[in-house]
Amino acid sequence: MTWAGASARVLDSITRKRAGQALDPEQIEGVVADHVAGRIPDYQMAAWLATVACRDLDLEETLALTRAFVVGGKRLGLGGPGRTVLDKHSTGGVGDKVTLVVVPLVAACGVAVAKMSGRGLGHAGGTLDKLESVDGLRLDLGAAEVRSLLDEVGMVITGQSEELAPGDQAVYGLRDATATVGSIPLIAASIISKKVAVGAHGLLLDVKTGAGALLPDHASSVRLAAVMADLARAFGLRCRAVLTDMSQPLGHAVGNALEVREALAALRGEQVPGLSELSRALARLMLQNAEPELTDDAADRRVAHALDSGAAHELFLRWAGAQGADVRVLREPGLLPTAPRRAVVSADRSGWVAAVEPVVIGTAALRVGAGRLVRGAALDHAAGVVLRRRVGDPVRAGDPLAEIHYTDADPAVAVALTGSAFTIAAEPPAARPLIHDVL
Repeated sequence: MTWAGASARVLDSITRKRAGQALDPEQIEGVVADHVAGRIPDYQMAAWLATVACRDLDLEETLALTRAFVVGGKRLGLGGPGRTVLDKHSTGGVGDKVTLVVVPLVAACGVAVAKMSGRGLGHAGGTLDKLESVDGLRLDLGAAEVRSLLDEVGMVITGQSEELAPGDQAVYGLRDATATVGSIPLIAASIISKKVAVGAHGLLLDVKTGAGALLPDHASSVRLAAVMADLARAFGLRCRAVLTDMSQPLGHAVGNALEVREALAALRGEQVPGLSELSRALARLMLQNAEPELTDDAADRRVAHALDSGAAHELFLRWAGAQGADVRVLREPGLLPTAPRRAVVSADRSGWVAAVEPVVIGTAALRVGAGRLVRGAALDHAAGVVLRRRVGDPVRAGDPLAEIHYTDADPAVAVALTGSAFTIAAEPPAARPLIHDVL
């Protein structure tokens, strides 16, 4: 395909989709292949993504897009005789560090887990951004290294590479920069393409719903879960989808190194509100994916033992060391990047915390350097927000609600945003379930 031919194809695709017409699978696959090969510049691919986000794709088109994201890369095929390999994915939210807890927890229960992760999109942080807080940790593994580490440790977390889902890698950053993060077909194809590339047997999808989710509306979250499950099954994956609550930040910490510290605390058996409970529930479902006959009680006992014995925490350290991390930093989390400055946000009245708007908290963390305002921007891994009160907590005037952790950024906007995120009411709010649905 020539440059002129590629340009003509993407323009025709944009025109047809803008008119509400379905795209042929060959056309979708051709557009993605042309972009990966450099025959379509970013500005044309951005226009294509925006058109898709506005006009939507049906399941057949989304399946073609998923396949296009995988084409040209390797499929690891990690499972071997007598070994089940699982994968999991969270659609992301504010303070969502579940992967850092669940992957070593399930692996410590004896089930191998391979996870390909991405970077932050919008107000939601990314697993790779969090893990890059750890000095020396390599997250750019090739296919052979992924297989070797899975054999050696029982778990692996890696980012994308040219070998794995190259089409998704080519457009991933553009989604953040073109306000197309919330498109269900683009989300679904991106996520499932990575799962297909990893080549696990089973997959658990943690689909967030609520104000801090990529798709806050419950009906949209259900649709996303259903589309992803359909795609996964079309590629032969055993798949379950869970809708979990993101009406407030998960845990207390929002920001990269801050979240790694909190995940380590949960792995040591400390009770982190929301995070600990959800991690245990997801780990149970993953074990039951690997062993369908396993009862809830039996699975819960295995999960509890992996935490209480310290096995999950030790496996995380072993994995990190195998991927090049300075394990001393993880054994002494105070050595992780730490911001030199704090700004405290205090309550202006007494009552009960009725709401903590997660998008506002995520935006506040972004404004002090924990996220990206422009594509490719450097992060301050030490920056972020730490909540001192969560929904349902009593509070008195003057009590701290949150702390802003920052280095060089002006914290004024983050302080104002964080203060506005809290709603304090005269009565305690009704409790919301942590898990809404299991599909």
